[in-house]
Amino acid sequence: MSGHSKWANIKYRKAVQDAKRGQLFTKLGKEIEIAAREGGPDPESNFKLRLAIERAKRANMPKENIERAIRRGAGLEKGYNLEEFFLEGYGPQGVAMMVHVLTDNRNRAVAEVRRVFTRHGGSLGESGCVSWLFEPKGYITVSTNEMDPEEIAMIAIDAGADDVQIGDELVEIYTKVEDFQWVKEALEKRGLKIETAQISMLPKNRVSLDEKGTFQNMHLIEALEDLEDVTQVYTNLELSVEMVDKFVAGQAA
Repeated sequence: MSGHSKWANIKYRKAVQDAKRGQLFTKLGKEIEIAAREGGPDPESNFKLRLAIERAKRANMPKENIERAIRRGAGLEKGYNLEEFFLEGYGPQGVAMMVHVLTDNRNRAVAEVRRVFTRHGGSLGESGCVSWLFEPKGYITVSTNEMDPEEIAMIAIDAGADDVQIGDELVEIYTKVEDFQWVKEALEKRGLKIETAQISMLPKNRVSLDEKGTFQNMHLIEALEDLEDVTQVYTNLELSVEMVDKFVAGQAA
């Protein structure tokens, strides 16, 4: 859920523990497979594959699952005939959304995404309708683990980060795509615990809604992310920590 990352990280930690773990592994396996197919099976020379493997490891995906996905991508085992693309649309009250899809059936994926948008008061749009509102950025989150967040921020800035947002438990770091790996390695060399590291489509501007509108969009995003063919949802919806906590509490009730 890049673009409103505090909720993304809450959901990410929950996702690796709940009953959807099998679905999560399936999605991560597809990402590894297509990365290996496009850039080769060696993560040292394939940046996209390296990131996909790291994400899988952080989700505690078994090593044999990772290796099997790499072999499928390299053509050593039968795999999916995967296609990767973005779908664009609007949530309630015009919130912009970009949906990253990895699928072996384009027609099925588009139909399911359209159905979810419609059911939750949104609409699937034409290609290019909202993509101009987003830009690719490196996105890294670091757990403070009792370390001074300001010190983490300075390490990131010295390594070339574009922007840093400091929280009590998490420091969010934004980079240019070309600086992403350099900044990430600088943080790792200092022994910092990286929670998230990925190339994301981040909004140039964010929109704030009242509680009702915010929750409507959050339900839509959650439903999209539950689809088997959807790997990421990017949006320009602004979320406060308080709003996130209230939503998560309502979901658990």
